[in-house]
Amino acid sequence: MVPIHISTRVAELHKILHAHNYHYYVEQAPIITDHEFDQLLRELQEYEAAYPSLVTSDSPSQRVGGEVSEKFPKVAHPGPILSLGNAFGAEEAHDWAARIARLDDRVESTSFTVEPKIDGLTVVLHYENGLFVQGATRGNGEIGEDITANLRTIRSMPLRLPVAPDADVVVPTRLVVRGEAFLPVAEFEAMNEKLAAAGEKTYVNPRNTASGALRNLDTKVTASRPLTLLCYQVVLIEGVTLTSQWETLEYLKALGFPVPAVSTLFDKIDDAVAFCVEWGEKRHALTYETDGMVIKVNPNDLYEDLGITGKDPRAAVAFKYPAEEVTTTLNDIGVNVGRTGVLTPYAILEPVAVGGVVVKQATLHNFDFIFEKDIRIGDRVLIKRAGEVIPYVIGPVEAARSGAEVVFEIPTLCPVCGELAEQPEGEVAVYCMNTSCPAQLKRVIEHFVSRGTLDIDGFGEKLAVQLVDEGLLSDVADVFTLTKEQLLTLDGFAEKKAVNLVAAIDVAKTRPLDRLLSALGIKGVGDVAATDLAKRFGSLDALQAASVEDLVAIEGIGPISAQFVADWFVKPSNQKLLDKLRALNVWPTQAVVEASPDDEALAFSGMTFVLTGTLPNWSRSDAKAFIEQHGGKVSGSVSKKTSYVVVGASPGSKAAKAEQLGIQLLDEAALQALIAL
Repeated sequence: MVPIHISTRVAELHKILHAHNYHYYVEQAPIITDHEFDQLLRELQEYEAAYPSLVTSDSPSQRVGGEVSEKFPKVAHPGPILSLGNAFGAEEAHDWAARIARLDDRVESTSFTVEPKIDGLTVVLHYENGLFVQGATRGNGEIGEDITANLRTIRSMPLRLPVAPDADVVVPTRLVVRGEAFLPVAEFEAMNEKLAAAGEKTYVNPRNTASGALRNLDTKVTASRPLTLLCYQVVLIEGVTLTSQWETLEYLKALGFPVPAVSTLFDKIDDAVAFCVEWGEKRHALTYETDGMVIKVNPNDLYEDLGITGKDPRAAVAFKYPAEEVTTTLNDIGVNVGRTGVLTPYAILEPVAVGGVVVKQATLHNFDFIFEKDIRIGDRVLIKRAGEVIPYVIGPVEAARSGAEVVFEIPTLCPVCGELAEQPEGEVAVYCMNTSCPAQLKRVIEHFVSRGTLDIDGFGEKLAVQLVDEGLLSDVADVFTLTKEQLLTLDGFAEKKAVNLVAAIDVAKTRPLDRLLSALGIKGVGDVAATDLAKRFGSLDALQAASVEDLVAIEGIGPISAQFVADWFVKPSNQKLLDKLRALNVWPTQAVVEASPDDEALAFSGMTFVLTGTLPNWSRSDAKAFIEQHGGKVSGSVSKKTSYVVVGASPGSKAAKAEQLGIQLLDEAALQALIAL
């Protein structure tokens, strides 16, 4: 007997999943992510496993999913184009292997392939006597859409086999191949940048863009998109016998099909699962988006003998990684005030799990972004969190709108102090014009004492907020006036902690000029510019007396940054701050280093480096000093102008971006070896 609440929920899941299939395959406007769909489908499968009488012929668990659009001719596939069951993590992958081993004891001694699960659009390619004759989408797994003309625009797809005229390979009389068409991440981002520069609409993600391009009725649109292809399965072959999946991949490669380079053959399931786990940590090094790996039984005869359950082959499973993109409701838009007075919007979300954490807030970049993407309060929005990257809103799911959404308005008053907020002409940012705004002061002090500037141990964000709220700090110079007695009046402070903090503040008074310049938070002056200014002028007195022309003469200081520096020093409130620092003996000086023709002979002259991860023998400052000693510069972000990225243990997203841009990665030893070249 099935409990009524379960049968009711199953009926509800049928309705929800069928609706999402329609949005995804027919309208090409999904309103949830693949991960969210998988979770709903898994819930249904668990109910059906517990109560087999609930399984019906029209259950979403019994079909591949999707409908065939009426705008394209229909194509019957020569065999079912199946989807895959999922394993979320190593434990479930081992459980899958154990299940199929109970069905056939050959599994315990068999080999496995692991291939990337590419996030694109499945395509089915037909060849006769080596010539491409037809191409289709997967559709519902039995019937797809004829997109032959659009597929011909993909330059990586072979039109004649073999691609290499001298290839020593037998061409089958008939061949049907399954692959994935997609947009490489770097190409997608470049395309969006180009569209944005032209004032045209940009796209949300590579997968939907690829799908839309391949199912467009205008082949010129398809041809304008940087689509590519990777192939991984033979659906039908005549005239050639293939005995394993690994042999299939090698054969496809010999014919000239692009196949995933990451694909690997393993003798043991333990090694295959470990490989999947390893790639979960570095999947951003791939040039395409992926949400997992696919483990397959390698011998074709065993693969076929294991059969199919529902809509999935038993002999393959998708090893899924934690979702990096999900959808949720945008409950409201909040506004933060930064240390320069910039008002920055952020999304207040219905809590949702993404990238292994529960997210309640996400960045919205700036106000222009909100209006360009037409993001409204109440929207269902797509959220992304990759690795350690701060969660951010990609855009709204317009198909999910009910009409009750509210258009956001830029605030005219600071949300913290209530003073006027303005948007200077020619700038994207909106600023609170009150330099005494408590929110600005808290952020300014937080930056002033941070590790990258004066590095005051034990002085963090919470303490900055506490000291401002208690009225003990009115500007950054007041940091150097704090006493043990004042600190002991604060919650959380005992004798030892107060003494240690005062000692750390005394040490910070001796930091070199470039660190103080970075700490002052002058617009346009980061670590590199601060070092250059300190070397050229040697003191705050000399820098204050410098003209814009003097500043522009320094390599790397442009006219805009030079004007920012000059403006900062003439502002009355900043002059008052400098007077306080001088009176407190926080006034570092150093010898002036004039530019020399010999600098051009230094090993790293003209090179820009980015550091990421933990180096085995050097601290970040040690590596920075080494690079600068040999004429190079260290930047905090990767761009096309970056010469090298130095990678240590546990690197962040900078390493992946470098690989996408084709920038060479160096370890510590390779960096040191560069000076000998």
